[in-house]
Amino acid sequence: MENDRLGRIYESFARPALFRLDPEAVHHGTVRACQVAGAVPGLTRLAGKLFDFSANELQIEVAGIPFPNPIGLAAGWDKNGLALRMLDQLGFGFVEIGSVSASRSLGNLKPRLFRVPSAQAIIVNYGLPNDGAAKIASRLKHNIPKVPRGVNLVTTNRGPTAAPSSPDEIFEDYATSVSLVQGHASYLTLNLSCPNANDGKDFFAQPNHIHELLSRLASGSITVPIFLKLPPVDSPKEHDRWLCEVDEFDFVKGFVFNLAPGKPAWLHLGIDTTGMPGAVAGAPVRQHHNRCIERLYSRMNRKRYTIIGGGGVFNADHAWEKIQLGASLVQIYTALIYHGPSVTRRMNEGLLEKMRQFGFRNLAEAVGSKHD
Repeated sequence: MENDRLGRIYESFARPALFRLDPEAVHHGTVRACQVAGAVPGLTRLAGKLFDFSANELQIEVAGIPFPNPIGLAAGWDKNGLALRMLDQLGFGFVEIGSVSASRSLGNLKPRLFRVPSAQAIIVNYGLPNDGAAKIASRLKHNIPKVPRGVNLVTTNRGPTAAPSSPDEIFEDYATSVSLVQGHASYLTLNLSCPNANDGKDFFAQPNHIHELLSRLASGSITVPIFLKLPPVDSPKEHDRWLCEVDEFDFVKGFVFNLAPGKPAWLHLGIDTTGMPGAVAGAPVRQHHNRCIERLYSRMNRKRYTIIGGGGVFNADHAWEKIQLGASLVQIYTALIYHGPSVTRRMNEGLLEKMRQFGFRNLAEAVGSKHD
């Protein structure tokens, strides 16, 4: 297939060249390239022809939103909504930008992005740099999305020397961002467990803080579905606590699992990560995230909530496993670094083959099928 050829070209020529360069410089460069290319209609049309893939069986409705396919771009790649015109043409079923905070943030000190090719992983310690909710909302206002757009919201990272924010300050930070951004998003994700910022790491692990935040948001107007991004724990007790704290808030439609802070033992990286602070993304987190999806799906009200899966998704088999375990949608990020932009189309083509192989008429039938 054409996209197999594009993938081989990327892996054989582009990736080795890019991997000789600083990871963050490459990241910023590719975002900028997509931003510039997105302003050229001929290039966006070409990208659509190369990377888009449509099939009725892959369509799915989640939280009242129709998604053309289940493979989405995770937050963290386009932090400021700069490259959306091109990203909409790369075959994604949805695109999530951010994380976005109420105030502008510079994030953590550099270096803050590392590659681990031997493990097909990256280590991320960005610390939530972004332009702030008001500026990003203004940018989004001028872009009509082709596919559903999510915006990932987080409390502002004020830096390692700043005093910890009070609970009221954290709740107000989220509320400000919600009010500024929700009119320009299909859904919002509240990032309640950022592993690389002081306020975001442990605050919502404390009892009732999730409930207090949602109560604060409920006192205003919520006009779009909200998903909660939570730490990757597979503890039934913790899952039950989350479900209890969100139960009364109908605008909460589902859950996403974040990266784990630091280097937990279950990663089995097998390399020395001294000098590489941050959270690990990519292949090493796959099985742990699968266990989290499976456990939460077995305990939640499936008619009310949905799961957006992620973590180490590099091909259709990986995405299919998460769907069968209970994810209605699947996000990717690290796969783009290791396999290039054609990976999205290859995943969707592979998912369609899986559905036909197992006799599913539509994607919704496949969600959670390992539990049946």
